[in-house]
Amino acid sequence: MSCDDDLYSTTADASPDGVLSVSQLTSQIKGTLEGRFASLWVAGEISNFSRPRSGHCYLTLKDEQAQIRAVLWRTAASRVRFDLHDGLEVICQGYLDVYAPRGSYQLVIQQIEPRGLGALEQRLRKLRERLAAEGLFEPARKRPLPRFPRRIALVTSPTGAAIRDFLEVLRRRWRGVHVLVVPVRVQGDGAAQEIAAAVEQVNRLCDPVDVLVVGRGGGSLEDLWAFNEEVVVRAIFASRVPVVSAVGHEIDVTLSDLVADVRALTPSEAAERVVPAAEEMRDYLERQRRRLATALGTRLSATRSRLDALAECREFRRPLARVESLVQRIDELQARGGRALRRRLELARAGIESRAVQLESLSPLGVLARGYSLTSRASDGQIVRTADQVREGERLRTRLAQGEVTSRVEQIDMPEPGSTDAISNQEGPRS
Repeated sequence: MSCDDDLYSTTADASPDGVLSVSQLTSQIKGTLEGRFASLWVAGEISNFSRPRSGHCYLTLKDEQAQIRAVLWRTAASRVRFDLHDGLEVICQGYLDVYAPRGSYQLVIQQIEPRGLGALEQRLRKLRERLAAEGLFEPARKRPLPRFPRRIALVTSPTGAAIRDFLEVLRRRWRGVHVLVVPVRVQGDGAAQEIAAAVEQVNRLCDPVDVLVVGRGGGSLEDLWAFNEEVVVRAIFASRVPVVSAVGHEIDVTLSDLVADVRALTPSEAAERVVPAAEEMRDYLERQRRRLATALGTRLSATRSRLDALAECREFRRPLARVESLVQRIDELQARGGRALRRRLELARAGIESRAVQLESLSPLGVLARGYSLTSRASDGQIVRTADQVREGERLRTRLAQGEVTSRVEQIDMPEPGSTDAISNQEGPRS
């Protein structure tokens, strides 16, 4: 009897007429599947991933032809050391479980690991997040390339298409540059260490280069992985020479592209980024020449017009007219100054004479000249104004308009109060 016959005989005993209920059928399927697939490994791609607040993870594992629902309970999910997301290729270990209320089965995952390309992507994502947190990819630290480099270092494989494309474009665009090729392996074991060492070696050259280009042709993620290694990223970050990363094709983005000062989509574009096009430079210089000639012509025309206008000015037609006018003005000022000076002298002389007359009228000598005299005691020179200031026999000295007279008091007469002599005596002595 076959296995199918055994199953039929077992289920036929469920009821007298051999009809199973849904619960009975689901129970038997559950027992069969869970017993047959108690532990298994399944590989697939994650889709429809979700993690509700409960902490359980619900997802679908699929390949090109089929899919299966799966669940990762919170306890197992806490042991996962990488991020689960849609598109990640994984290998899962677990068992099948039949969910009776929906009549569906699912894979209960107990252990999950990234697989193949998914593992590399996961590793790349973690490294990128860590280096970004350190600031290696900050745009603010990126440096501009020199406009006209004279020496360029190219770190690449000497046998790949990248060096041929780079040199061909460089030769077509700009010939006045020297290229130093530093041969390295660009994939495989040890390639990352060679690339990092080459970058450091270029920075130690006695004859420094102006630009450093690191590149290779396109490939898979595994082929380009050397340019995602941390040792290469840190070597480019530490480079004192501006770095151009030209790794892969347009759709490929490596960590070297992110840390470099300039990213080129291909090695050919790298050559276009580091040197100008000779034809474009000739056109630019020609445009500048025409602009300069136009500007100089305009400036010359304006200057000539200004000179013509200046030539028509009175000062240029009669250069001595201004001098003559100033000389005439000086003569006029000199004459006015002389007249003013003489007038001032006349006024000053008149003032002096007026004050001399006033002084003469007030001078004691003038009083004496009119017949008055000035008497003083010979003993002490005190002016005698009244008769009671002298004694009989005292010597007196009288000052006249011309000369002096010495006399002796013989008699003193005092006038009566209120008389004319008393008033005269108050005015001063007279001889």
